[in-house]
Amino acid sequence: MIKLIPQHFRLINTYVSIICLFTLFSSCIQEKATNRAHLVFRYNEHANITSLDPAFAKDQRNIWAVHQLFNGLVEMDENLNVIPSIAKSWKVSEDALTYTFTLRNDVYFHEHALFGEKKTRTVNAYDFEYSFGRILDDKLASSGRWIFKSVESFNAIDTTTFQIRLKQPFPAFLSLLTMKYCSVVPKEIVTHYGNDFRANPIGTGPFQFKIWEENTKLVFRKNPHYFEKDDNGIRLPYLEAIAITFLPDKQSEFLQFVQGNLDFLNSLDPSYQDEILNASGRLQEKYRNDFQMISGPYLNTEYLGIYMGDSTNVSSHHLLRKAMNYSFDRQKMITYLRSGIGTPATHGFIPKGLPGFANIQGFEYQPEKAKDLVVQYKKETGNLTPEVAITTNGQYLNFCEYIQRELEKIGIKASVNVIPASTLRELRSKGELPIFRASWIADYPDAENYLSLFYSKNFTPNGPNYTHFKNTQFDTWYEAALRETDASTRIDLYTKMDSLLISEAPLIPLYYDQVVRFTQKNVQGLGNNALNLLELKRVKKNK
Repeated sequence: MIKLIPQHFRLINTYVSIICLFTLFSSCIQEKATNRAHLVFRYNEHANITSLDPAFAKDQRNIWAVHQLFNGLVEMDENLNVIPSIAKSWKVSEDALTYTFTLRNDVYFHEHALFGEKKTRTVNAYDFEYSFGRILDDKLASSGRWIFKSVESFNAIDTTTFQIRLKQPFPAFLSLLTMKYCSVVPKEIVTHYGNDFRANPIGTGPFQFKIWEENTKLVFRKNPHYFEKDDNGIRLPYLEAIAITFLPDKQSEFLQFVQGNLDFLNSLDPSYQDEILNASGRLQEKYRNDFQMISGPYLNTEYLGIYMGDSTNVSSHHLLRKAMNYSFDRQKMITYLRSGIGTPATHGFIPKGLPGFANIQGFEYQPEKAKDLVVQYKKETGNLTPEVAITTNGQYLNFCEYIQRELEKIGIKASVNVIPASTLRELRSKGELPIFRASWIADYPDAENYLSLFYSKNFTPNGPNYTHFKNTQFDTWYEAALRETDASTRIDLYTKMDSLLISEAPLIPLYYDQVVRFTQKNVQGLGNNALNLLELKRVKKNK
């Protein structure tokens, strides 16, 4: 038996008091964190973000992050209208060549010691002159240089006036300026960091950079000096922070979302498609009380491209191109392989959501007609066993295998090759794939962006014409559309080009995509847009 003396009692009481205080303190911290959890928006990015510099905002993973940190002269609203951002107004000259922007005087860069005692300064027109010139700098090698191909000059007239002059009218130019490449950056910060600006970004956006551990986590905090306010005069954003994780496995991401550890799930992946949606494309009953589903048109056309630059490529023969387009049921494909998400591509290449969509009739499912075209091909060429090869990445294997089975039924032997997405992009650019799976997501909301893929002067690697399709009439209409300032006349030209593409069939349109977003029930204000841009400055989370 141990005998306790008074000193022991005092020591024990001290220990107990410390433990109680620690427990109470920990509980307070935990309670405080729980109470503020609704102010943090959490989402996952499958692939690591490569840069937070807007000069390299090429793909969605970078664009989404950069969009939270930076602003440009103008931006898009959820209906794809161009609206003011740092520029409060603008004028376009009668000849549609000169754009003059008047800037706000209350936009500040995120705080940084390099700005001096005040740690920040207002944005001026000379900042845009520097930022645009930087994109064109050969040493930077920005992927956004192409935006300025129609620009003759740009310059600051004074601190609040910025002017751009075009070489020729380009109706979609304002839409181009909404791209993140055109964000404003501060010269003194970029000069200081050099290439490391990618990981030390200073912008003007609703959120500011806090922490980035590549492949692990990325955190943005609220910008307390952001210039935009809501209709009630409350300064945006509502959230305190954004936390981004980098789980590469989409199934793991889905499980984290189901467990409530993520607020947002983008797109519909085959790994969890049947788990979350029923055959009608609606949320499964067990998830309806916990999650919200947001969907709408997405400016993305999924297709198979056919390389036309090699006459020995069997699949490039015009009879087989058309036969393949008639050979499969696009509606059936959407119903069973996409749970009804998407619109069958039975019109042209221009997707649903853009003017010009549905103005022409494309390829419907006509298996007998497809068989007749194959028979005609065999007679003309003497090739009695036409063989084609389709190359895809793993995510779209089920689509390509479905098409493979349908091609076999009409007399075309098909093989499907699966390679990594990065290899697919590389070989596609080099013209080494007879048939390749691809998609085109709009850079800006104008049909010209889609039709540029078939303009002969855009042959890869100098542009996005991966099929190497060349047609004199198409080129003439395309160039006329670039000069046309009347919207209805321009749409007529777009329709003619799209119709010509269907008649020549250098591609096999699969479906026009939909934006599909899933959020926790307590997320409000996320909204939707046909560019699938992640807009978080007006998002709220209820407790």
